Amino acid sequence: MSGQHTGTPVTEHSATVRGARLAWSEQGAGAAVLFAHGLTASGTSMEESGALDWGPVARAGRRLVRCDARGHGRSGGDPVPVQYTWPSLAEDLLALSSQLAGDAPVDGIGLSMGTATLLHAAVRAPGRFGRLVLTAPPTAWATRAAQAAQYEAAATLVEHVGAAALEELTAAAPVPPVLADLPDGASAPQVAPGLLPSVLRGAAASDLPDEERLRALALPVLLLAWTGDPGHPLATAERLAALIPGARLHVAATPADLRSWGTLAADFLTG
Repeated sequence: MSGQHTGTPVTEHSATVRGARLAWSEQGAGAAVLFAHGLTASGTSMEESGALDWGPVARAGRRLVRCDARGHGRSGGDPVPVQYTWPSLAEDLLALSSQLAGDAPVDGIGLSMGTATLLHAAVRAPGRFGRLVLTAPPTAWATRAAQAAQYEAAATLVEHVGAAALEELTAAAPVPPVLADLPDGASAPQVAPGLLPSVLRGAAASDLPDEERLRALALPVLLLAWTGDPGHPLATAERLAALIPGARLHVAATPADLRSWGTLAADFLTG
């Protein structure tokens, strides 16, 4: 991982959280920053692909915790779709944050599903977080039904044909320009085949919090969005920027823009 080969050691951990063995890594020291990844990814997969680098956060004097969500990466889970809904993943993240930081507030960085997880956690426990960096916000509200139908179809495909069929379909899909540098295989699911249908159905049953709850958030928020991706439409980020008081929005259009996100996040979290 690009952010892990800069002289700042990384340590691996796991613990039982709400009945599942959850895994995470730590890099750096200081107040905790929890990174929550996207659907079927892991806490490190986007960095291992070279697309992103959150290492600047750890080098800026923060304790960067890259979490594997339930059922993803090295974390365990059960084939039960409700465990993978965004509110349920938010409860996991809140419980893990209490294990890692006690009652002290933490900051959060989210990507796609991770952004949704952080938003549900923040409206559920407003005092838990100091600052949030919300990247690649997913489809939400009016655009969510069509995306949910795709996840349901993907779950059925995995059940009837196998996970390899979904990988082939994903590999053949158009790639947003901002992700053009991803190597082959970078989007392979970091989820065990037996859990993949439940993970997808959990996402299909999920949406962002109600707009009124988002208007009530009272903490600094940086939104980092990218262009050209129907699964992460810029309209969602723009709506979140309008709803969350004081939220700032930065938009990436190229792979180079995307690789600047680690520095943008570090500057925002330590500024």
